[in-house]
Amino acid sequence: MNKLIFRKLSLDIISFFLLSSIAITSIVWVIQGVNLLDIVSEQGHGLKVYFFYTILNLPKIFSKLLIFTYFLTLFVVLTRYEESNEILVFWTNGIKKITFINFIAKLSLFFVITQLVLTLVVVPYTQNLKQEYLKNSTIEFFPKLIKEKRFSNLSKNLTIFVEENKKNGFLGGIYIKEKIDKNESKIIIASKGRLLKNKNNESFNFKLFDGNITNVKNKETINIKFEESIYELSKINSKTRQINKLNETNSSYLFNCLKEYINLRKDSKSRCGLENSFLIKDIYEEIFKRTINPIYIIILSLISSLLIIKPKLSIFEKYFKVFLFIIGFLIILFSEISYRFIYLSTKFELFFIFLPLFFIFFFYIILLLKTKFNMRHL
Repeated sequence: MNKLIFRKLSLDIISFFLLSSIAITSIVWVIQGVNLLDIVSEQGHGLKVYFFYTILNLPKIFSKLLIFTYFLTLFVVLTRYEESNEILVFWTNGIKKITFINFIAKLSLFFVITQLVLTLVVVPYTQNLKQEYLKNSTIEFFPKLIKEKRFSNLSKNLTIFVEENKKNGFLGGIYIKEKIDKNESKIIIASKGRLLKNKNNESFNFKLFDGNITNVKNKETINIKFEESIYELSKINSKTRQINKLNETNSSYLFNCLKEYINLRKDSKSRCGLENSFLIKDIYEEIFKRTINPIYIIILSLISSLLIIKPKLSIFEKYFKVFLFIIGFLIILFSEISYRFIYLSTKFELFFIFLPLFFIFFFYIILLLKTKFNMRHL
């Protein structure tokens, strides 16, 4: 009988968690999707690229919201059980309160493991995948990026100006400036031209007429006139970021870096690897967030478990739930900023690393005392 009661509780928790996660994640995903529309409007990528890119954001959003959603789930489910007197079913069947709390804590371990898998494996992989997909995708809406009588900065190294953009596809008064490297650039001026798709329909080229090309290298210039010329745009990747961010990096790489430079983990200048690599300090922060933050899920489960223990004074009963919710919310906020304290002295660093375990011990002791536990029930 007890197994059936706990099975129903776990099903209620998981089902509410899934429903609330889907709802909250969908809302955040839609809002972020609107903000990412510049992938199409400003960078010229197609709708297929846009949808694939935004869908790959879902694991990150879900992971970010998991700790709050789980706390909200426990709070709502246990409140509902308490207000509808369903919680009495546990006590009338001889289930001790500490046994009930232990079950909630054990169930929370499943969510801790889920969060660890997400933060260590799934989220970095999907974040890297979406950025690689965007970098390697073609610019399908290139013509829409060319604005009449406006300088269009299509990438960091390419600027295009068009005097006229005619309805028949022809362009007039074309100016193209391409920065090849630090000491070399190319300027193309043409009286007219046209954008043409390649045979594979994956990229565009400029077909230019009646103009000249000026190559500038180390302050020396070379001018070449042409009647007809093709300027290839296949290598242009719009304004897409080419270098991966820290949250898009494989966890094993970060752990290896920290292991190699563990003594420099607080240094603000040392880097792991070659140029454009990450600061050891930032890697330390990222690993802390990926591994330590999920432990706070257990703390939140213990705080939620306090709902089954009514305060002795009825005057506090009205505000008890609000108080617990505020405490839980503050714990969530603290878990998001706790990595900032690891740069203090070594003693403080170790304190904040092991602080989640201290919180677990602290709240569990409170629950043991409030439930007047017996050792045989642990």
